[in-house]
Amino acid sequence: MRLLPLGRLAGMPADGQASSGYLVETGSARILLDAGPGTAVQLSRHLDDGLDAVFVSHLHTDHVLDVLPIGKMLLRRGERLPLFVPAGARAVLDRYAALFPVVTHPDLDRAFDLAFEVIEYRPGEVHHVGAATLRTALLRHAAPNCGIRVEAGGRSLVYTGDTGVTPALPELARGADVLLAECTLRETDTSGHGHLSSRDAAEAARDAGAGALVLTHFAGPDPAEHEWHRRRAAEVFAGPVTIATVDQREVL
Repeated sequence: MRLLPLGRLAGMPADGQASSGYLVETGSARILLDAGPGTAVQLSRHLDDGLDAVFVSHLHTDHVLDVLPIGKMLLRRGERLPLFVPAGARAVLDRYAALFPVVTHPDLDRAFDLAFEVIEYRPGEVHHVGAATLRTALLRHAAPNCGIRVEAGGRSLVYTGDTGVTPALPELARGADVLLAECTLRETDTSGHGHLSSRDAAEAARDAGAGALVLTHFAGPDPAEHEWHRRRAAEVFAGPVTIATVDQREVL
């Protein structure tokens, strides 16, 4: 199993860096986790290697905005694949596509029919893509957000999407080889919106007994700030702590 980040920022792109999007490559499937703005451009460099599914953790723009351009990219290639979205999202996606009609080529308005098989999932469900198993769990965020556990070939990766501190996260990540965790904040969220600090992410990895921690969803593009988060997480979690690096594969 390998992880290839396409973007790693919270909110909108900055300094040429995209928002959240991560390719997970197993022996039998390539799965895109989230599709924030800027990830479609990054993904276009890797589509020749194939794509088997897209999973969206929640309906905030920095995690889902590029799903429409990705669908149109797939239309051009004549491909159709599963798009896993939270329950109720299909109607939102249809309204999104309808905002940009192409009256002379109406098929271009049907990405969510022709390029994707839209599958609305609910927390706790299990799905399969190739030989990979996808397990979801409801975490804590302002919009309904599911973390996902991808298991294949005896390896496992857990991705948080966006979440505040919740016992559901270490439960989902129990014994995972890698926890790919957001760390938007310097301190624990007290607003109720639902984000992690690097210390919160490290505590979740420690409590889950995860093998390694990869930090992402940074509030800005400054490498010094990213390194600050890495060092702080390493004070809590004894395993390897790394920063998600765009277009750099990490073997799990």
